[in-house]
Amino acid sequence: MSTKLNIFFTGATGYIGGTVLTRLIQHPDTASFQITTLVRSAEKGEKLKTLGIDVILGSYTDENLGFLTEAAANADVVIAVADSDNLPASNAILTGMKIKYEKSGKAPVLIHTSGAAIVMDDARGLHGDQPAVSDLEVGKLNAVPVEALHRHVDIPIIEADKAGYIKSYIITPGGVIGVPSGPLVDFGIQKTWSVLSHFIKPALVQKQGWYVGKGLNRWCTVNVEDTADLYRIIFDTIHSNPDAAGHGPEGYYFAENGEFSGLEIGRAISEALADLGVGTSREPRALSQEECEAMFPNLLWRVRVLGTNSRTRADRGRALGWNPKQGKVEFFACVKPEVEAHIAKGGN
Repeated sequence: MSTKLNIFFTGATGYIGGTVLTRLIQHPDTASFQITTLVRSAEKGEKLKTLGIDVILGSYTDENLGFLTEAAANADVVIAVADSDNLPASNAILTGMKIKYEKSGKAPVLIHTSGAAIVMDDARGLHGDQPAVSDLEVGKLNAVPVEALHRHVDIPIIEADKAGYIKSYIITPGGVIGVPSGPLVDFGIQKTWSVLSHFIKPALVQKQGWYVGKGLNRWCTVNVEDTADLYRIIFDTIHSNPDAAGHGPEGYYFAENGEFSGLEIGRAISEALADLGVGTSREPRALSQEECEAMFPNLLWRVRVLGTNSRTRADRGRALGWNPKQGKVEFFACVKPEVEAHIAKGGN
C-alpha cells in the first residue's frame, strides 16, 4: 500500500490553480505526494506528466462525472480550484469523498475555492458603505443565503463537513491580480489573465474605461502569488496542527490585501488606453446598470458584479501566519501591462 499522500487537484491550468499547483510541486515534501490533476487537454496533460503528476482527462461540464467521484474516492486531499459555481461537479466530488471516508474511517480534506462575491451587495456603483466582513464572523457568513453567488455550492460542502465525512476549508479570494510564474506558465499551459480582464474587455469595446453608477463601490483585491501562499499555509497547517485551522462552518478563509473602487479602476484603464494610443479619453465613462447591461449583453454577470461592493477581512488566514506582500500599489501597477497584453491579443 502506498504511504504517499494522495492529492486530487482540479483547475490545474487555471490562473489561480496553476499557481497553487506550483506550490505543491515546489513543496519540500513533494516527494511524499502523489498528485493527480484533472485537465481537458491531452496536450496539457502530457506536459504535466513531465512534472511527475498523474493526469485524468475530463471536464466539470462532461455529462458523466463518474471520473470525479472515482478520483475523489482515492484521494486523501482534494484541492478544487476549478469552476466554483458548478454544483454537479462539486456533488460528484463529495460523493467520492464520502466513499473514501466509509472505506477508511477518516475524513478526507477538501480545500475548495469560492469567492468574495458571497458577501457582495447591490450597490450599482452608488456607494461604498458596505462594512468589511471578517472571516471570523462565523454566524454572519453562514447566514448568507443560498441565492448569493457561490453559496449554492459552498453550503453542501459545509453540510458534508458537519455530517463528518469530510473536513472542508473554503478559500474565498477577492479580485485576484498579478502575473503568475512557475513551470506551468513556462510550458504555456496556464491561464495568465487576472480579474482585470473583466474590466478591460468591455473598455476595449468602447475605447474608454468605465464604471457603474458613481463608481463608489469597492472590492477587495489580492495578488495571485499571495493567494497561492494562503493555500499552502492552510495545507501545511492541516497536516502539522489540524486543530489550529477552522473547518466546516468555521472554515471560510478570505484572501485580501487592499481595496479598489469602480472609479479608480475605470480611470486607470482609461489612462492606460490613452497612453497606448487606443483610448478616446483619459477619463472613464459613467454607465448606469441598465446601460451596462444593454451595451454588454454577453458580459451581463460581469457588469452586474462589478458595480457591487465586496469588502472582506482575511483575519483567519493571517492568524495562521499568512502575510500577503502585495497590495493596492501593485494592483494598479498591473493595469497598463494587462491592457497592453489584451490589445496585443486583439481584445480577447
